[in-house]
Amino acid sequence: MRWILVICLLLPGLPARAEMQVPTSQIEIQTGFVPVVKKVSPAVVNIYARRVVSVQSPFSSDPFFQDLFRDFGTPRQRVQNSLGSGVILGEDGIVVSNYHVVGEATDIRVVLNDRREFSAKVLLADEESDLAILQMENAHDMPALTLRDSDTVQVGELVLALGNPFGVGQTVSSGIVSGLARSGTATGNARGYFIQTDAPINPGNSGGALVDVNGSLIGINTSILSRSGGSNGIGFAIPSRLVSQFVAQARDGKSVFERPWAGMDGQPVTADMAEGLGLSAPGGVVISQLHPASSFLEAGYQPGDVITAVEGHPVNTPAEMIFRMSVTGIGAEARIAHVRNGEPGEATVRLIAAPDVPPRGQLTTGRNAAIPGMVLSTVNPAVIGEYGLPLSAQGVVVDDPGQIGLRAGLRAGDILRGINDVTVEIATEAEAALEEAERHLFLDVQRGTQRMTMRFRL
Repeated sequence: MRWILVICLLLPGLPARAEMQVPTSQIEIQTGFVPVVKKVSPAVVNIYARRVVSVQSPFSSDPFFQDLFRDFGTPRQRVQNSLGSGVILGEDGIVVSNYHVVGEATDIRVVLNDRREFSAKVLLADEESDLAILQMENAHDMPALTLRDSDTVQVGELVLALGNPFGVGQTVSSGIVSGLARSGTATGNARGYFIQTDAPINPGNSGGALVDVNGSLIGINTSILSRSGGSNGIGFAIPSRLVSQFVAQARDGKSVFERPWAGMDGQPVTADMAEGLGLSAPGGVVISQLHPASSFLEAGYQPGDVITAVEGHPVNTPAEMIFRMSVTGIGAEARIAHVRNGEPGEATVRLIAAPDVPPRGQLTTGRNAAIPGMVLSTVNPAVIGEYGLPLSAQGVVVDDPGQIGLRAGLRAGDILRGINDVTVEIATEAEAALEEAERHLFLDVQRGTQRMTMRFRL
């Protein structure tokens, strides 16, 4: 214990609200984290969520067995329950949790530490960040945690993880911050930037609180790195700076989280690349491609430039760069540091949402079309961002192939580049080409980076 205390005392100073309180007497050492737990526990809640899911036969999407087992492939409705944790961040009953706990839930109950129960609804949810903001109904004067700026967190700080693992009731585990700027290492759908901790985070702790020794929230527990399903001392939490952006957008009435759009492709700079890019050491993100509508292109950036920092914070992966842009927020201007031909520089970039231009013009093909019931949209930057399409993508995206399109082998996210040797660039052109098809149908389809031709006889 004395060694841990020495480490804490040697850490550089933090802002006043984040000053560390180190035990100074035998009594304080014996009581340990009791005052912190008493302060935090009322704001950490249990969440019970129910959702209705469709269950299909495993043969329904198999091209060989789907006809043989057609009668067994009818989707069935099933109720799915999930158990997780959440944190109250407002006296009015605003709660933050993980998307994988409450996403698409039809019935949500929030249970406080004093056993009071409230119904709740999802205000804003984002699968990519694995965050969701809830509003408890008829809730007033709720116990709420304060957010600490996660940028002030340092490796070696003592932390507590609170949650409800396995439904046994609220539990507390302690550890330290073992890493920062962890990107691309969490499991599930979450992608981005994480705080790493060795405080045990078990199943059911998802959505719970990671707090410092003063009881301030620094992160939301989201996942573990494990081969067995149990905690092996490597857990990940979503930083509070991103959580604060989610809360702000939810209070502004947003139901979908809006993150700034870079409009670029890039990759981390490796040791082999550093010298050729004029860097003394590997680091940063090298730009490989820019979309014509990108605000980075507008600011003068070009392929080959290496982005080294956003608002003074070093970035080494695309995920870190997007995180830094997200916590700055849409509508702001960010200072972007870069290296070009070995020379450092800096430019100011407008942080914008992906433009929905030209209009996507979503439509559903009619009964006279060669493939009826298919939902199509014109590809634009917003569509590219939603589906993760290549920046150079053009044509018409398949939002929903419909029953006939699905049987024909089309998938959501496929791009129709041409129909019967006619190039299609907007949804109405694709609709007209499908209605004009008579005896044969040739589809020029792009799926990811692959191109294919589908041929059908009508």
